Amino acid sequence: MMNPWRLRLLSQLDTLGTVRAVAQAASLSPSSVSQQLSVLEAETHTRLLERTGRRVRLTPAGLILARRARAILDHMDTVEAELRGFGEEPVGLVRLGVFQSAIHTMAVPAVTRLAREHPHLDVELLQLEPHESLPALRGGDADVIITTTNFDDLPLGPDLDLVPLATDPVLLVVPPDHPAAGRGAVDLAAYADEPWAFDVPQSYMANLALRLCRQSRFEPRVVCRFGNYLMTLQHVEAGLSIALLPGLAVDRRYRVTTRELATPVTRTITAAVRRGSPPRAAVRVVLDALRHNPGLPEPSGD
Repeated sequence: MMNPWRLRLLSQLDTLGTVRAVAQAASLSPSSVSQQLSVLEAETHTRLLERTGRRVRLTPAGLILARRARAILDHMDTVEAELRGFGEEPVGLVRLGVFQSAIHTMAVPAVTRLAREHPHLDVELLQLEPHESLPALRGGDADVIITTTNFDDLPLGPDLDLVPLATDPVLLVVPPDHPAAGRGAVDLAAYADEPWAFDVPQSYMANLALRLCRQSRFEPRVVCRFGNYLMTLQHVEAGLSIALLPGLAVDRRYRVTTRELATPVTRTITAAVRRGSPPRAAVRVVLDALRHNPGLPEPSGD
């Protein structure tokens, strides 16, 4: 009989690519992961792995099992939830991966409502940016994610079902006494000499902000990089920089001014789940709670 935990390790190897990465994700040593995968080979009487130099890769049989494993594990979660609640009440754990600016604006309101309406449902919030949440979803470490369809580095594919949630504009954020703190849309080229606050390298917003600046024909002078939007807002509020941020990230507790861009830029925010068998009741109610948020702009029809 195949062990579900070992199946999850095999699925993660397909998603993450290396035994070392799987070990880090599972809080194990690489040798422990290799040992468990060897046990899985014995359980299945099938060669699942092959060595190429120092690396290990999945054999064709290993690839088939790794990709079927996701559906197997999802089905087991569904059966467990049905047995615990007899299908009448959403129960069990749902792991919700959310990027930073959507935590307090989207995830926390949804989870608060769910706690009142479904006391036997547990929602675990995971802060995951788009480049992290897609592998986590595909590898089975998250059940639902909030991401954006505009993240090109890891495209959304036919293996996922998408639920549009909102449209979010990208805004120029400046100190309240900045000359740009007026009305009307702005041309980024006018701010080529300003000090800029950026997200951490290779993140979605860092790559987007750099691309927008370069499209305006200048290389931004980056004076700080923060992986936390509240620190960015504090830096801008102090008059030390300006920034490009998604609208959801602009916390109104900070004294900053936002301006729309002359060439509007928006991102489409969506929830995503793995495609396969119908999602269990617990996942469905989480999706419904995320979809019904009256404080957010409706998703565009694009």
